[in-house]
Amino acid sequence: MSELFEGAKFPWWIAGGYAIELAVGHPLRPHDDVDILVLRRDQAAIQAHLTGWDLHVADPPGAGQLRPWLPEESLELPLNGVWCRPAPEEPWAFELMLDEADGDDWVSRRDPRVRLPIARLGRVTPGGIPYLSPEIQLYYKAKAVRAKDELDFEAALPLLGTEQRFWLRDALETTAPSHPWIERLR
Repeated sequence: MSELFEGAKFPWWIAGGYAIELAVGHPLRPHDDVDILVLRRDQAAIQAHLTGWDLHVADPPGAGQLRPWLPEESLELPLNGVWCRPAPEEPWAFELMLDEADGDDWVSRRDPRVRLPIARLGRVTPGGIPYLSPEIQLYYKAKAVRAKDELDFEAALPLLGTEQRFWLRDALETTAPSHPWIERLR
């Protein structure tokens, strides 16, 4: 994936379970797909970078329906998932997740009160692969915790410093005040 995005004119980060594995430093479990987080404001640059790829937006979100992402089409909320493959006869290679930004801040598409400087949104592996910081990825996984999300939480929790734990706890208290992870972040 990193080869495809090499030289991209926009920031991008590996997301999902792979982001947790990159933080932990080893595989934890099998994965169904690859998620890449990008900022919504970079849509034109993203489409230009993926010229020739078959791009489909999940519309409506979560319904399992895809439609072509038309050239120069600007996707607005609630549209946030774009499935990508090299050609129509090929399998899906990854999903782009479009997220919000306000100036130098990342803004959660789930709740605009949850923010973080874009500079703190991700990390980079020694090999140069950008990925979402664990607290950000865990925030996304907290929406509807599945067994694999609990496994990812357990693996990433020891890696979270005090500031990261506070941020995740505050973000969860803002959007899901009764979430079971809150107490475990104290």
